[in-house]
Amino acid sequence: MESPDKPNAALRPPTELRDRERQLAPFDWYAEMRRDDPVRYDERRNTWDVFRYEDVDRVLSDYDAFTSGVQDATEVSFDEDDQVFNRTMINTEPPEHDRLRGFADERFRPGTIREFRPRIEELADEFLDAIEDEDRIEIVGDLSYPFPVTVIAELLGIPAERRDQFKAWSDALVASPRDETEAAVEESRENRQRASREMSDYFADLLDERADGDGDDLVTLAATSDDLERSEKIGFCMLLLTAGNITTTNLITNAVWCFDDHGVTDAVRTGDIDRKRAIEEVLRYRSPVQSLRRVAARDVELGGKSIESGDLISTWIGSANRDPDVFDAPDEFRPERSPNRHIAFGKGIHYCLGAPLARVEADVALEALLERFDVVEPTEATKKPVPSQILYGLESLPCSVE
Repeated sequence: MESPDKPNAALRPPTELRDRERQLAPFDWYAEMRRDDPVRYDERRNTWDVFRYEDVDRVLSDYDAFTSGVQDATEVSFDEDDQVFNRTMINTEPPEHDRLRGFADERFRPGTIREFRPRIEELADEFLDAIEDEDRIEIVGDLSYPFPVTVIAELLGIPAERRDQFKAWSDALVASPRDETEAAVEESRENRQRASREMSDYFADLLDERADGDGDDLVTLAATSDDLERSEKIGFCMLLLTAGNITTTNLITNAVWCFDDHGVTDAVRTGDIDRKRAIEEVLRYRSPVQSLRRVAARDVELGGKSIESGDLISTWIGSANRDPDVFDAPDEFRPERSPNRHIAFGKGIHYCLGAPLARVEADVALEALLERFDVVEPTEATKKPVPSQILYGLESLPCSVE
């Protein structure tokens, strides 16, 4: 294959997902591709698309053949040592990956997150207290965005009051172009670079302030570490702030959406349906992350196709999680599905570091929401997807509540 134009290839969505209706419901296209062309090369994007569970699992697990590389929002470089995203846990392989991930791994283990759960519950209650007397709420704006970004802000030790700025930065890093024109593609790329530069400056100043600190927050942990270079410390903080809120926002929103769509809200509230299993089914059925990219590290065969070293690959997690070879009746929402071998958090060494935190946040938010309100019903039939080819969720979800 020709050497891909990485910035443009990374920003453009497949033709099949250019309109919002298809972005909201890509699942028929996924089924068609799994059946007819499960590993296909898209010349317009200079990218391989992979749709079947078995192949997606292999690409995400085999880091010797398929490297995470430096791509998308992480492909940003500035002057001197401010190449903030050039080395993080998500775009390196062992042994560098192990060093960068191991630095914070203990803080995100399930046992550690369970100890933090009481504070997470307090934060959820604070947001619900503010809307308790309302008869209409907006799930995204009132809960599923501000709640997880406040949680990750507390863990980082940064002021949650700046969450609107954090959201603007995070959204810019994952947004797709508004259309297919070169001007729109370039605008999207510039917005990503601007957001990265501003985030870099913000965390660089904080790290300098806390270089001699003794706090227990993650910024201080990074600032006082002898194991990370300055650019790696900045990249670590930026990555946690971005990944620590955008996926959980979509998970909580998608859960409210799924529960209402399939008439199981009351059963989840009463415990007749296990809430934790229902959350796992949301992760499978409407995966907050629909695709992850890799780069072929060497010539390799996948699904009967010959992929050359350096080729870009998009693994469609949202499609893999609907594969009938793995899931019985995959297009049905079964809130107590077991086993549930979804790969919503990725696979292999790059399995999402924050998965335990996201699960607890979703569990806490949904428990508190459904305990607080007897009725939570979306009020608008027309839904707008988040403008991203990577993420899957809604821009807003207005609900009537009682």
